[in-house]
Formats: sequence, structure tokens, C-alpha cells
Amino acid sequence: MLKRFVSCLLIAGSLALPLARAQSPQPPEVAARAYLLMDVTSGQILASKDADQAVEPASLTKLMTAYLVFDALKARKISLTQTLPVSERAWKMPGSRMFIDPKMQVPVEDLIKGMIVQSGNDATVALAEGVGGTVERFVEMMNTQAKALGMTGTGYRNPEGLTAPGHTTTARDLATLATRLMRDFPEYVSYYAIQRYRYPGTPAANDTNRNLLLFRDPTVDGLKTGHTQAAGYCLVATARRDVPGLGAGKDGQRRLLSVVLGAASENARAAESQKLLNWGYTAYEAVRLVAPGQPVATPKVWKGKSPEVRLGRPEGIVVTVPAGEGARLKTEVVRPDPLVAPLQRGQQLGTLRVTGTTGATVAEVPLTVLETVEESGILGRAWDALRLWIQ
Repeated sequence: MLKRFVSCLLIAGSLALPLARAQSPQPPEVAARAYLLMDVTSGQILASKDADQAVEPASLTKLMTAYLVFDALKARKISLTQTLPVSERAWKMPGSRMFIDPKMQVPVEDLIKGMIVQSGNDATVALAEGVGGTVERFVEMMNTQAKALGMTGTGYRNPEGLTAPGHTTTARDLATLATRLMRDFPEYVSYYAIQRYRYPGTPAANDTNRNLLLFRDPTVDGLKTGHTQAAGYCLVATARRDVPGLGAGKDGQRRLLSVVLGAASENARAAESQKLLNWGYTAYEAVRLVAPGQPVATPKVWKGKSPEVRLGRPEGIVVTVPAGEGARLKTEVVRPDPLVAPLQRGQQLGTLRVTGTTGATVAEVPLTVLETVEESGILGRAWDALRLWIQ
């Protein structure tokens, strides 16, 4: 049986207007076919337009290629210093290039920089062949990974993003992919902030990152541009800014992610992305409800070695609300009852429902078990079984 357990958290020292009265802030006009703005810190989508419309991803495809390359690095199937050959297929790739050729053996790290900074299709194919054996096998891996991430509107036909029948994605899927890329491989995210790169011995042309926001906004640290005639000008951009009240250091930084698809020009995709990011930081505020690793609730456990279980989120809980509406929020824990051991760490167990003072739902956050609760001995289990029967 699900039970509700209501509590109040005073987030700041003063009362705010009832959250239910506040309308969601109206997003700015964005000159693009589709867009989405996500608060990565809270996991909430703040604004979107045609987020599930099928579009061509162009070089945003390389986000998935990078995901698989980073996964191979993490699994130690390849290394950053390992060199890979440049096949004829990679060398002859049209479009953006790193300008490598079959006479070269190129380190994986340089190929990654060539793929991300220069958007090199030649570097991308070399990496795909190095990780997957063949491009075709790598594309199968891309589609398998897309399904695993829940990218239901995405189909890949190549690793670089050139136009091909059935090679499509959505703004929502791109936000999912970008968020997971940053969460799963934080050690490699810094490659996306590199402004200029050129492999030694190659032409100086095409050595500047096409993400203009890297040169305009010091809080922007990624991620990827894309352009084909069919796709228009696209950009997945992310920024991280310090926010008072969230905590010190990294915990006190709020990350937003914008996806802008089908803009009219290189400058337009940057301007529209900047507009979305700035609006997200000013129109909404982030409120930390629970610190990382701290429990939201510690309910009683039956038949366990511990008499209670700690429920929460390892990363803590942050919610995003319209600016000025975060001073007073209510929390409501909805969970099964009774709770019977064993309960495993990471097991989802209930939800934290966050509402305003008049009952408008702000967010619903899944709660997990923070520490495993093992079964007690046979006598303890028998005693609790009797008590449960009587209760």
C-alpha cells in the first residue's frame, strides 16, 4: 500500500507568493525549427518547442560517437595514447575534416579533439573503426546505445552526421544524450571547451571551434555544433554558473543545457542559444532541498538488521521554480508501507513530491535507498512477522 507522509521545508527565511498563483515564465521567441532548454542540475525541462519532432542531427551525431568512444576508454578497450590508423574511407570523408591521411598513425586523444573541435568527419570515422572494427558495426552500437538511453525518436545511419535516409533524432533525445554524456563521463567533458586545435603537420584552416559561445560567454563549456543544408544550423550548448544558496564549490553550480535546431546561420544559432540560457538563469531559480547523501526520510523497516532505512538521492535534491517562488515549498514523501528487508542500495523506493503552498506540483523526484538494509536473523524475522500480523 502506498502512503503519503507530508512535511514542510522552509527553504528561506521569508514567505513567498503561493506557487500556484505564479504562471510559468513565458520563454523568449527563438528563431529555430525546434528547441529545448533543460536545467541539468534539477533534471527539469524549462521550455521547449517541437521537442519530439524528427530532425536531421548533422554533426550533433558526434555526441553519440563520443559517448561510445568515452565508454571504450572507461572500459580500457582503448587508451588516449593509443594510435589508430587512418583508412582510405576516413581520409576521403567529405565535409569538415581534421586533414589526416593514410600515412598517419594518430593518437586517440588527438582524434577526439579533431572530432570535437574541428568536427572532423575523417577523425570521426577513424574513431568509429577503432572502437567498432567497422563503421557498420559502430553504427549498430550507436543505435543500441540510443535505445539503452531511452532515445526513442533517434535512428543513426552513420557516425559523423552526413545526410542519410532515416538518420534522424529529436531535441528531447539530444538533451537526454548530452545530459548522460556529461554525467557518465565527466572526466572527458573538458574537450568540449577547447577553443582551437590543429593536429601537427596539418593545414591551419579549420582549427577554431564553431561553438561561438565559447568565445562570448565564459560560463559556457560545450558542447557541439552541427550543420548541413537539410538540418540548418544546430547547437547543443551548456553553461555552468555559480548560484548562491546551492552550496560551495561544484555543488553550488547550476548547469543549464540548450538545444537549438534549424537556425538560419552560425551566428543565429549562437545568439538563440545564448538567449535561452540567459532566460533560464533569470526566469527560474534553483532551490536545494536536500544535500548530497542526506536522507529525505528514515522510515521504519521490518525484518531488517537496521530498524530504519535512509531514503534520498546520492546527488541530493534540487528543484527549479519560477524566480521568486522558492522561499517556501512543501514536500510529501509517497512510499510503500510497510517496508520489509532486504532493501538494496540504489533501489527506487517512493517519491518526493514537491508542491507550493497552495498545492501546485513543482516536481516529483524518485527516492532511492541510500544504504543497504539486510535481513535480520530468523528470530528477528519471526518476531517482526508476528508484530506485522497483529498490526
